[in-house]
Amino acid sequence: MAEPDPDTISSGAGQRLGAPETLGISTLDPGHRPPAMPPGRHVTVRVRMLDDTEELFDISQKASGKVLFDLVCSHMNLIEGDYFGLEFQNQQKMMVWLDHIKPIIKQLRRPKHTILRFSVKFFPPDHAQLLEELTRYLFALQIKQDLFCGRLTCNDTSAALMVSYIIQSEIGDFEESQCRSHLLNNNYIPDQMPLIDKIMEFHSKNIGQTPAESDCHLLEVARRLEMYGIRLHPAKDREGTKLSLTVAHTGVLVFQGHTKINAFNWSKVRKLSFKRKRFLIKLRPDLNSSYQDTLEFLMPSRDCCKVFWKICVEYHAFFRLFEEPKPKPKPVLFSRGSSFRFSGRTQKQVIEYVKESEFKKIPFESGAPGDRIDSPRRHWKESVLVSAEDPAASRARMSPSHQRNGHEERTGSVSRTEETRSPTRQTHPEHLNTGVVSNSPHLSASSGHSHGMVNGQKLLDLCSHSPDGRLPSPLTSPLLNDACSVRTDDEDERFPTDRAYFIAKELLTTERTYVKDLEVVTVSFQSAVGQDEATPDSLKDAIFSTFEPLHKFHTGFLREVEQRLALWEGRSNAHIKGDYQRIGDVLLKNLQGLKVSSNLSKQSEILLELEKACKASRRLEGLCRDFELQKVCYIPLNVFILRPLHRLIHYKQILERLCKHYPATHVDFRDCRAALADVSEVVDQLQGSLIKMENLQKLLELKKDLIGVDNLVVPGREFIRLGCLSKLSGKGLQQRMFFLFDDVILYTSRGMTATNQFKVHGQLPLHGMTIRESEDEWGVPHAFTLVGQRQSVVVAASSLVEMDKWMEDVKMAIEMAKTSNGPSSELLTSSLTDNKCPEDSSVEAESEDDMTAPHVSLEKPTPHRGNTMVHVCWHRNTSVSMVDFSIAVENQLSGNLLRKFKNSNGWQKLWVVFTNFSLFFYKSHQDDYPLASLPLLGYSVTVPSESENIHKDYVFKLHFKSHVYYFRSESEYTFERWMEVIRSATVPSSRARGLNGKETHA
Repeated sequence: MAEPDPDTISSGAGQRLGAPETLGISTLDPGHRPPAMPPGRHVTVRVRMLDDTEELFDISQKASGKVLFDLVCSHMNLIEGDYFGLEFQNQQKMMVWLDHIKPIIKQLRRPKHTILRFSVKFFPPDHAQLLEELTRYLFALQIKQDLFCGRLTCNDTSAALMVSYIIQSEIGDFEESQCRSHLLNNNYIPDQMPLIDKIMEFHSKNIGQTPAESDCHLLEVARRLEMYGIRLHPAKDREGTKLSLTVAHTGVLVFQGHTKINAFNWSKVRKLSFKRKRFLIKLRPDLNSSYQDTLEFLMPSRDCCKVFWKICVEYHAFFRLFEEPKPKPKPVLFSRGSSFRFSGRTQKQVIEYVKESEFKKIPFESGAPGDRIDSPRRHWKESVLVSAEDPAASRARMSPSHQRNGHEERTGSVSRTEETRSPTRQTHPEHLNTGVVSNSPHLSASSGHSHGMVNGQKLLDLCSHSPDGRLPSPLTSPLLNDACSVRTDDEDERFPTDRAYFIAKELLTTERTYVKDLEVVTVSFQSAVGQDEATPDSLKDAIFSTFEPLHKFHTGFLREVEQRLALWEGRSNAHIKGDYQRIGDVLLKNLQGLKVSSNLSKQSEILLELEKACKASRRLEGLCRDFELQKVCYIPLNVFILRPLHRLIHYKQILERLCKHYPATHVDFRDCRAALADVSEVVDQLQGSLIKMENLQKLLELKKDLIGVDNLVVPGREFIRLGCLSKLSGKGLQQRMFFLFDDVILYTSRGMTATNQFKVHGQLPLHGMTIRESEDEWGVPHAFTLVGQRQSVVVAASSLVEMDKWMEDVKMAIEMAKTSNGPSSELLTSSLTDNKCPEDSSVEAESEDDMTAPHVSLEKPTPHRGNTMVHVCWHRNTSVSMVDFSIAVENQLSGNLLRKFKNSNGWQKLWVVFTNFSLFFYKSHQDDYPLASLPLLGYSVTVPSESENIHKDYVFKLHFKSHVYYFRSESEYTFERWMEVIRSATVPSSRARGLNGKETHA
């Protein structure tokens, strides 16, 4: 490919209105000014906008595609233009994207007869990543187009719902005759007539929504559809089956008709290439995958193949890379392969630039919805006319091309006052000739005699400056080496500063995780186990009737919380009134609905029913075991079943924090107090049942980790503590895993089996047992002796703290055994004692290996339940009690954190879930399973010292031996919450705190 003119590679449009002079330069170099239009013969290019209006742009033939694209973005005052592109039909009658690097003349053979379409090119997974209302409006217009042409296929309900949001933004609140007339005269979807009544029904529920809110609702529905942002490219597989290929932010997708049948995530793709008509996907080797190394698809022609390959290259670069890729060095002799590369800012650069720029963005407002019948709802192409001498006279002006059907549209002001502008203002003559030509004779004459006008408006250059130097690129994480992109979900630093907002945001983030946890049962478990004939119908019915309504309810609840937080954050003008800076009303309404509509006591029945069914069917037991090994089941299955009970406790804690924060006169206090009373009543009623169910769940979990126990799960038995102790024998101190119950102590070692289970060596009944310190007696630090009726065992803890915890709990259990009529039956299949165990030597060798590298084995967990809490305690040489487990259930947290390693410079954005004593890391809150986890037992959490040079706010540090991680939170409140919940896992409590029931960990 010929090398483009160097001057055209970075050339841009005239200075964008209201933007700093660096805007539009892909390298993000501060102070870099776009060059003037290159010399040469000019041509007029026609561009069709997303509202179907057309604009003419006068541009040099030698100019690059980026110059034209920047002109279009400048014409609309569009800051986040990198999500969009210009597409046109080439000589082969294929729709292709305008290349930003190549000159216009090399792409448009007949510019005067070519119409370029301004369209959305990159569809992000979440519209919250779009920081500007104008950008979201343009996306809404794209969705409207895709619906109309049938590209965005969906069921009738989704289609009717989306059309209701569109007409809400266009004609305003529902009025039956007006709405019906509008739908009869305007088509939004194919075959619209049968759905008019359903559309009107949905529209009647949208009363009060602003156009900006309607845009958000529309995008929220659209982004969940399988065909959202999908552009199909016909292909065939090796057997000749007709398929379609497409590309999305996640990777390359394969469709058959309109059904997705396969997906190849970017992390799994090693290379994309094409050879003539063959499109090749080379995958990274995966032992657990049935795919071959290279997949081959046949496309209609070489040109089709290359067009799709280019789109894949650009999608991968935009969503996965941190910076624009550097151009390849020019070959000395001859070139091989395409030199095409992505040109422009990546999504990460766009978001960072928009948020870190110092300039004030131009507000994007609209008039009353009722004044917009039969017309585009907002004039996003308007420029700003600002007089430096008279800022009060700044008004938005409308071009005649914005008048339709004889109606002059009402527009909102998009002007900026002196207070919102930079103090210094200058005009740059070299930027004023933008080449915008209106299709209106009136406007053309105006721009002809007024030098320095865009669409009849003057240009301003605000002297804002970006920070010096290139923005640093966060380093990819060794822990998440296939998640090298930095996610930006919900990262908006323009949030309110009120503490109540962050408490409400905690409700939002944890509710997202809770809904995902419900989907593990309603979707993943039912598809993996529920369809099998080995699963009893009674169990299927119990799970379906309990969890399906819960999932449906909490999905709606989550949507309401998301909408309220969006209003609270000021993503629309509603926050100005102050009506939406509260959350108590949403909580009160939904908690009352939850109390009425759901039977929360069913969870205990399901737990017992599942255990009973697994006992009766070995096949079902194997299915459940295999399901727990899947990535989506990131914690034990039984914990998911108890999640609805745990969630009530979380609501209670959030409401307690809100009531403590609010003064009694606050508008939100009464609703929060009423909601707290409701949820407290339910929690108190279920408290006793929950404690029993948690104990049963822990016994069932331990049963899977132990070999040699016939009847561990029996009525009345209570689990107290598990952990690692060294047992003194004739061979010296040997590492053993001890399990303390209210009637017996088991001691075990990790067996040399494929399942990594612990083999029981012996048991010590608590009835008649005594305990004494024996450090001086045996000369072993932190040693104590368990004196039973039949044998005595000398053990040593890893520290004085560990010894105190064990002795305290054992003494308490001995006292309980004196007065208890609990189980006293023999547990073991044979009465093995530790001294007679033939596996001691081999187990000892294994434990020594484990002790040398405890962290490595945890970061790369082996299959077959090798990463349970029992194994964590084994590797970290520590213990954990049932009280700790109960506190961990209450102290759960989710949210975005920035993470940095000890020797790295950049911060990586991750969605982090804290539960079950571990941090689970995701790329975004929408992911179905974590990429990695970090068990926290044994870690310490502190604040970085000055010598560590972490010059950021709200940073905490996690360290275990040589392993150090830094995490940044967004506010003082979230920092305090993360510190609080992590300390609950890293600083286990004493048994005495929880004797009278569970208490919140402080």
